[in-house]
Amino acid sequence: MKILIVEDDASIANLIKINLTAEGYECVCAFDGKMGANFIEKDSFDLILLDIMLPEIDGYELLEYIKPMGTPVIFLTAKSSVNDRIKGLRLGADDYIVKPFQIGELLARVEALLRRYGKVNKKLAFADVEVDMVSRIVSKNGRPLELTIKEYELLVELIQNKNVALYRERLYEKVWGEPYMGDTRTLDSHIQRLRRKLGWEQYIKTVFRVGYRLEEGK
Repeated sequence: MKILIVEDDASIANLIKINLTAEGYECVCAFDGKMGANFIEKDSFDLILLDIMLPEIDGYELLEYIKPMGTPVIFLTAKSSVNDRIKGLRLGADDYIVKPFQIGELLARVEALLRRYGKVNKKLAFADVEVDMVSRIVSKNGRPLELTIKEYELLVELIQNKNVALYRERLYEKVWGEPYMGDTRTLDSHIQRLRRKLGWEQYIKTVFRVGYRLEEGK
């Protein structure tokens, strides 16, 4: 999935690009409105992150150019008044995030908007494992692995939240679809089997009194 970041502050643009790239998105940065318009004219994007106060062409004007293409747009701006938000949304932006923002919130908003438009990553990858979300096939070094339904769903949840400590109750309720009653044996045994099958003892970390975290091996 390809995302255009139109932001004149290079440090913010690069921070967003680094984090989105880590999530598997392909990102392109434009540092003024004219550069953004040139990219849009020459290429197609699944999502555009757009600052409002831009040199050359401002975000409002650029949005008018984008609207007929049907590409989803999230405004990223320091303009925080209610009237500014209303104006941006009425002009056709799909979402509006005020600076400064938490990168985690931005990633969640991007994911939610892409889902709304039916644009989802069809493949997930981490270390030596690839997950095809359409066929539900998991491969390690190119060779298919046999996982149970719950092991597969746990793996997807861990990869989609890599480097985040996930509470046991959240993991259980997300994967099993029922309230967590405090018994950790079911979840813990599934995690242990997933570690063994993937050979991921160094990646799936136990977080004391919390749950589990998928992280790069040290």
